[in-house]
Amino acid sequence: MTHVAVMSAGSWGTAFASLLAEAGCTVTMWARRPEVVDQINSGRNRDYLPDLELPDTVRATADPEAACRAAEIVVLAVPSQTLRANLAEWGDAIPSGADVVSLMKGVELGTTMRMSEVIGEVAGIEPERIVVVSGPNLAKEIALHQPAASTVACVDHAAAERVAAACASKVFRPYTTHDVVGTEISGATKNVVALAVGMAEGMGFGDNTKATIITRGLAETTRLGMALGADAKTFLGLAGVGDLIATCMSPLSRNHSFGVKLGRGLTIEQATAEMQQTTEGVKSCESILSLAQHHGVDMPIVEQVVGVVRDGQAVTEVGPRLMSRDLKAENH
Repeated sequence: MTHVAVMSAGSWGTAFASLLAEAGCTVTMWARRPEVVDQINSGRNRDYLPDLELPDTVRATADPEAACRAAEIVVLAVPSQTLRANLAEWGDAIPSGADVVSLMKGVELGTTMRMSEVIGEVAGIEPERIVVVSGPNLAKEIALHQPAASTVACVDHAAAERVAAACASKVFRPYTTHDVVGTEISGATKNVVALAVGMAEGMGFGDNTKATIITRGLAETTRLGMALGADAKTFLGLAGVGDLIATCMSPLSRNHSFGVKLGRGLTIEQATAEMQQTTEGVKSCESILSLAQHHGVDMPIVEQVVGVVRDGQAVTEVGPRLMSRDLKAENH
């Protein structure tokens, strides 16, 4: 029986812990707040997924060293912009032979590093042990045991297969790939595109507008990924277009919902207060734009989202600015 540590007790971390347990693993979750630890040990994480009854093989602790002890797989599910600080605090607790799984979807502010790069730099984990899981995996639907699939990416095929085997079940299908770069860029950028789609919906625009943003957002994501050496096929799969559709269209998506609030006239501060959970696209949009600019990649949708989030530009001006851009070929 595989023992897994899940570091963080948010919605997706909790849902993934449940998946692992139902697939036959024993799971120890780490939560910073003692009250969340008590909730999980009582069978439910009421702060994040109150309707999910956790298997008996899921336990929790506030001690990161205890969580990681003897773990064969360590899953990192903290907010992306806190990863460096968290690893600096307890990264040494990760066992030297464990596979390290990233559930995080973001690009680090300041460094423009992908999450796997931060893991390698701060915790000294070799690329062959870093596995990225990404796809259309809305936590509430996973908690309801609705069928879903995801991409499991690692440069080492054996590590990807080990993690895939640990989470595979009748309702969750993992597909393995070597393309870590494409998987991470897809997961980070789709959050920003979802903000733009949400803004359009909040302003009252319909499916034509949203489909346009999604399609052009996929083109932007692909351009950036290819500039970084990704495999083009990744963007047409679960980690690419699959996750993009789910995040851009579902009311369960925090990024989509945040964008809707902005489109309806709320400020960044007001929308943040209402959401009460991390919205990764808001945190990572600026770093994704910086990464794109460094590599000479044109990302107008990301640029307009940054204009709203960072520069305080009016949401109502996003559409006109995008539509007034110079005409380019569809495949650019």
